[in-house]
Amino acid sequence: MMSPRSASEKEPGIASSLADLSAIGNAEQWRDAGPGDIVAGIQPQLVFEPANETELAAVLRNADAAGLSVIPRGGGSKISWGNPPTRADLILSTARLNRVIEHAWADLTVSVEAGCTIGKLQQTLAQHEQRVAVDPLWPEEATIGGILSTNDSGTLRIRYGGLRDLVIGMTIALPDGTLASSGGKVVKNVAGYDLPKLLTGALGTLGVITRAIFRLHPLPRNILSFTFEAQNLADANRLLLAIQDSKLAHTGLQIRAAAETSPAVDIRFDGTEAGLAAQTETLRKLAGPAKETESSNKVWQARQDLFDGTASLNRNATGPIPAAIAKFSVLPTDIAAICEQVRDLARFAGVDWRAVVQGTGLGWVRLEAHNPLAIHQMLQALRSELERIGGSLVVSHRPPETPALDAWGNCGDILPLMLSIKEQFDPRKTLNPGRFVGGI
Repeated sequence: MMSPRSASEKEPGIASSLADLSAIGNAEQWRDAGPGDIVAGIQPQLVFEPANETELAAVLRNADAAGLSVIPRGGGSKISWGNPPTRADLILSTARLNRVIEHAWADLTVSVEAGCTIGKLQQTLAQHEQRVAVDPLWPEEATIGGILSTNDSGTLRIRYGGLRDLVIGMTIALPDGTLASSGGKVVKNVAGYDLPKLLTGALGTLGVITRAIFRLHPLPRNILSFTFEAQNLADANRLLLAIQDSKLAHTGLQIRAAAETSPAVDIRFDGTEAGLAAQTETLRKLAGPAKETESSNKVWQARQDLFDGTASLNRNATGPIPAAIAKFSVLPTDIAAICEQVRDLARFAGVDWRAVVQGTGLGWVRLEAHNPLAIHQMLQALRSELERIGGSLVVSHRPPETPALDAWGNCGDILPLMLSIKEQFDPRKTLNPGRFVGGI
């Protein structure tokens, strides 16, 4: 394995800075960054895997003092999200920080290191018939730090809330090397800030999450899913809103829509057999004229299928077609209108599309076309329409052939506050520089 000193010989300009890091950890924890470590097209120099929080904080402190940029990384499943970094010197990997520290099952809480995958954590909690009520993308690869940094909670959010509702404590390493904690079992508080809420969704631009404490929920005894085919998007939206306005205790609610197919509404319930029977009866009365079709729990993988599906949306295609995937946010009452806008824009531009929209108004859309420029133009038009009605569009993936496009779009008048917080936490712009909203 390469040490910081040997790697620095390739980049004389940062040689002294990297050499200062060589005393931290051992040679097995350091290596040169390779093609597999590229971050949104930018090649870092080094990768370090700290064995504990103290090592992580020490490397971060030295890198910050030396003016090196640091890219925090967990499982790497969402490393391409956000804008390309303006600089990328060192990847700080949490791969070795992968322990479930304490499962206080009687108190329904768990403390876990940031590098533990959500899949491993859920398996551990299941031994006591408990879980963290989240179902993020790629659970076998996604880490606790990663899902918190990207705020990826999944379909269970409609029942149990988002990650900001479930995380009750957090420890982070600040760029100056301080290990700061808030909530839960406190080591050191940062006065005036609720770290779990502030760091969740900040894309690793304020600090490096090293551990988190979650509130837990019991595993459901039974899970039952239903799917109803609607005649059109407006009918699908009406059914979704009727379910939201009812007393049904659903744990999943989404619309699946695509070009040239009827939209589908998926509903999920958890509970006892008697409870499920009562919910089923109420749901079928509520669904009215919508056609009930065969369903399974696999429908809740639809969002992940937008990223993972190898089959093209174009059934006549003979090879890979450029594709983009974007997350959008609208009021639940506007879901049909936005999906109709996607449909009309796609038809005009010659773009195939598929969308999954949760009952909360969070949606994901996949766009495919032989002409990458058509995808680019459609993303711009869709973002403009969403921002006009108070929504947003974030581009998670786009073809490399398309022109440059800001991943985040306009965040409104909150940007000065976000920049001020960034300045307080990371004045040297060490962490993920340029990757977040407004170039943060």
